[in-house]
Amino acid sequence: MSWLDEVRWDDRGLVTAIAQDAVSGRVLMVAWMNRESLALTAETGIAHYWSRSRARLWKKGEESGHLQTVRELRLDCDGDVIVMQIEQAGGIACHTGRESCLFRRLVDGEWRVVDPVLKDPHAIYADPHGH
Repeated sequence: MSWLDEVRWDDRGLVTAIAQDAVSGRVLMVAWMNRESLALTAETGIAHYWSRSRARLWKKGEESGHLQTVRELRLDCDGDVIVMQIEQAGGIACHTGRESCLFRRLVDGEWRVVDPVLKDPHAIYADPHGH
């Protein structure tokens, strides 16, 4: 039995993947992986995901250069969440040019942006929406 068979893939063949900064512990992004992207991640040491919007494999940083070097892969107790300890190239994980995709905090009943843009998305991508 392959280690990949121990993952509980959902009905679309996907599993939730969390990228966490290996030094600070901050969650940088949450995305999806399929069997091929998880295998590629383990094989290459670079995070690969499944893009649901583009319906294709996606090597994180393929356009921006902001690769995620994976230091550790973990599977949760239910087998349906992958957590990766990563080193984020350029210090930017989000297509908005921020360190983390989780840059809004609930304050007094509204979502407030609490993290600065480190680099203008137009300077990172041809398509600043990252698609």
